[in-house]
Amino acid sequence: MQVVDFTVRSNEPLNDQNHLLKVTPVGDEKLPEMYPGQFVQILVDSSLHVFLRRPISINFVDKKKNEIWLLIQKVGEGTKKICSIPEGGILNLIFPLGNSFTLPEKRGSYLLVAGGVGSAPMLFLGSKMKENGIEADFLLGGRSAKDILQREDFAQLGSLYCTTEDGSLGEKGFVTHHSLLKEKRYDFIYTCGPKPMMMAVAEYARNQGIECEVSLENLMACGFGVCLCCVEKTVRGNVCACTEGPVFNMKELLW
Repeated sequence: MQVVDFTVRSNEPLNDQNHLLKVTPVGDEKLPEMYPGQFVQILVDSSLHVFLRRPISINFVDKKKNEIWLLIQKVGEGTKKICSIPEGGILNLIFPLGNSFTLPEKRGSYLLVAGGVGSAPMLFLGSKMKENGIEADFLLGGRSAKDILQREDFAQLGSLYCTTEDGSLGEKGFVTHHSLLKEKRYDFIYTCGPKPMMMAVAEYARNQGIECEVSLENLMACGFGVCLCCVEKTVRGNVCACTEGPVFNMKELLW
C-alpha cells in the first residue's frame, strides 16, 4: 500500500454522469504491480463537507505509459469534485487496496458480467485474461445505451453483448435475461455492479453449477479495515470487504 500524488493526464467525460481519468505518478515513479479487482482511495481536496476518501476501482493499467485509468461516476459532492479536476491537476491516492479476481490458468469459457459503472474492474480483468491468451465474453447492462461504457475497449478484448432496460442497445431487459445465458455454457462467471444484479447473476451461476466471483461495492471509508463501514456477512463471519474483498467467491457470501 502506497500514498502517492498523481498527475491527471486526461479527464474525459463519457456521458453526463461518468468521467474517465488517466493518471500517472508525479515524477514518473514506476507503478507497482496491480491486479484486477483492486481499488484506490482518492483524497477529495478543497471541500468543506467531504472528509473521507472515495474508493474507486482500478479500470485499467497501462504499463507502457505508467498510467492508471479510473472510471468515476458522479453520485455526490466527493465524486463530482474529483470529476472536475482538470488535466494537469493532482490526485492523492492510497493504492493498491483489496484483493483481486482469480485469473484463469487455462483456456475455457469465461463470462464477465457488469452493470453500469460496475464495468470498471472488468476491463482490467479482461485485459489481463487476454494477455494470458484467453478471450472472454462480456455482458454489460445499463438503463440505456449511454450507460454502456467503454464499448470499444471491451470489444477489443473479446465478444461483447449488451442489455438495456429501454432497448436502445442490445437486448431489452436485464443482464440475467440475455439470450446468451440460455445458449452458452460457461466454466466461470465474474460480476460487478448493483447488488441486486450481482445476486441474480450469482443465483444463475449457483443453479447452473458454475463457479462465480463477485466484486462488492460496499461503502468503504478507510480502505484498510479500520472504520468497519464495509462489513459483509460471510460463512466465516463478519469481514471487512475492503481487506477480505472486495472480491468474493459467491459461496462465501450469505446471499
